[in-house]
Amino acid sequence: MNVDDGNIFFSAPAAADQAGMRLDRFLRETVPGMSRSRLQKLIAAGYVSSDDNIITDNDFKVRSGDSFAIMVPPPDEAEPEAENIELEIVYEDDDLIVVNKPAGMTVHPAPGAYHGTLVNALLYHCRDNLSGIGGVKRPGIVHRIDKDTSGLLVVAKNDFAHQGLSAQFFDHSIERTYYAVVYGTPRPAAGTVRGNIARSRFDRKKMAVVESGGKTAVTHYQCLKSLSDAVSLIKCNLETGRTHQIRVHMASTGCHLVGDQVYVKPGKTQIRGLTPAVKNYVNAFSRQALHAASLGFVHPRSGEFMQFAVDFPADMQQLLEVCSLI
Repeated sequence: MNVDDGNIFFSAPAAADQAGMRLDRFLRETVPGMSRSRLQKLIAAGYVSSDDNIITDNDFKVRSGDSFAIMVPPPDEAEPEAENIELEIVYEDDDLIVVNKPAGMTVHPAPGAYHGTLVNALLYHCRDNLSGIGGVKRPGIVHRIDKDTSGLLVVAKNDFAHQGLSAQFFDHSIERTYYAVVYGTPRPAAGTVRGNIARSRFDRKKMAVVESGGKTAVTHYQCLKSLSDAVSLIKCNLETGRTHQIRVHMASTGCHLVGDQVYVKPGKTQIRGLTPAVKNYVNAFSRQALHAASLGFVHPRSGEFMQFAVDFPADMQQLLEVCSLI
């Protein structure tokens, strides 16, 4: 994929095995960094063309050799308001910014959380220097972590950086390490969880491992230390980045995250082998004990590999100390 003037993108020519594919699906597979819903809106609004012919039908069937130009219009005035919220900035240059997001902060505005988000803070800090590819509600956002997960995020300041970073997420070359505290001890102590993830059929607020459909998800994990096989510190490296991936994958092994308010069922926290004081502290932990501790990627402009790491936040540090996991 090539980039022209920062806001016009070109797909690669369609291969023979892609002939007959819906246009929105084809572009989702060949243009990293844009969601299918975003592409569908751009198609419907007349921003996608082939050989100077504008295509507005998402169901348009791609032919072998077809290539498409996608014009991403300048972002409208962002709906989220700029808010003077303190950010912990780990690194910043003209193309990108790496931040250490605290637990409790939502990444971008959504129903019920229109203020106090990372986007609100970025709009104030970066002014007009944020990529518009994600749309007006998600300027600069290349990837997300859950509201109650702490740790590192990289944000794009322009479309060039956004495309370069998104391509690395798309081909799974981004290096991401998370630490989690879980109930129990995984067996084996180190391994890989492979299980497609999709929205749960029984609860739309949850994700689930599914036997068919969904999106490919791969988590590599290692148990670093355990206390009486009751709670353990786990290191996770993500090969993919699906919604709630670590929480869902570890739950599928029987090792639910401490503090998870969504995936821990009643009765799962009846842990044995701990003193009453430690057990009460663990069960009272108020958020999923998950921290995005390190992030590595190739800088889209310089080509330099960059890696960043941050310490545990105070609440997880104390949890680890109480459980003698560090």
